[in-house]
Amino acid sequence: MNGSHLSARTARGAALAASLGLFTVLAAAAAGDRPFIPNLDISSTIPANGDINPYGIAFVPAGFPAGGRIAAGDVLVANFNNSSNLQGTGTTIIQFTPSDKVAPSGSARTFFQGNLPGLTTALGVLKGGFVVVGNLPAKYNPDGSVASIGQGSLEFLDRQGNVVSILSDPVFFDGPWDLTIADNGDRAQLFVSNVLNGTVSRVDLAVEPGAITVQRVTLVATGYLTRTDPAALVVGPTGLAFDEKNDTLYVAATGDNAIFAVAHAGRVMAPAGTGRRVFSDPHLRGPLALALAPNGHLLTANGDAVNPDPTHPSEIIEFTRQGEFVREFSLDPGQGAAFGIATNLEKNAPFNLALVNDVTNAVVVYGLATKGED
Repeated sequence: MNGSHLSARTARGAALAASLGLFTVLAAAAAGDRPFIPNLDISSTIPANGDINPYGIAFVPAGFPAGGRIAAGDVLVANFNNSSNLQGTGTTIIQFTPSDKVAPSGSARTFFQGNLPGLTTALGVLKGGFVVVGNLPAKYNPDGSVASIGQGSLEFLDRQGNVVSILSDPVFFDGPWDLTIADNGDRAQLFVSNVLNGTVSRVDLAVEPGAITVQRVTLVATGYLTRTDPAALVVGPTGLAFDEKNDTLYVAATGDNAIFAVAHAGRVMAPAGTGRRVFSDPHLRGPLALALAPNGHLLTANGDAVNPDPTHPSEIIEFTRQGEFVREFSLDPGQGAAFGIATNLEKNAPFNLALVNDVTNAVVVYGLATKGED
């Protein structure tokens, strides 16, 4: 058909399409112009060196200084395993920009590749322009069995991916497994869970352009169950979420299969045990990462190392801070896929939830509508 001539049928079709288009515009306007499906991106976490088993995940916060390799809104993911799938041997942090081109397997952009192996869920980004990541190294026998598990440490990186400092201490950083940050710009508090000795430490920081100063390190909680595990390598306190308004730290204790609340965590000078048990619902199956949602609820990832159920695999659990179950969904039909969780609490953030899938080695980033604080 010549493009300059329309048949009667085509003309009627064009008129119908135009009228339907007008109806769609009017209907969308009547509905507040809100799409039905969420923003959703899924991208590989496997970089060129083949590292797998993504654990830590974090949003780069609003106000993060420009001029680096990462920018506000980007998502960072830390890999725990190397290309041979040995736990505690991964050395890379990849970066992903939501709404950008997704990365096929083996082509995720590498933000950082270091010398300390076994990068964990302890991954966070400071507004002052720094990234912090923990590691838990493992060594293996010739037959592939685990020979030893090391103490680990915390690394601070600048926005170019260069190491600026390393914190290592057998008491305060004994297997840094997860972390959360209370960030006030030039002052920040870093809470770190330790999977080997069952504790949580607080690091008080002064943050300046190009420099971080550790002012104090304090144990704020102790007594969480820890053990080695043939599948998970180690089990112990993992996810942390800090309610700065109420000065309460929430701890996902995997081995205890419960969530605890530690009162006055931002200012205590001595550990107060495990804190108060606030959620030990049957929906929990070895909770790992923990995060505050924009609606004020808490989210945790079931790692399936405790109380596993093949009919409820790899679930993300939503519950209130008062310990009431709200909702669950499965990230993958196989067990052990759910681990790291990150939320973006900035208002009107286009993407506000990011998860890792350990089975598919992928980062899943959502933009979800939220309700007001409860």
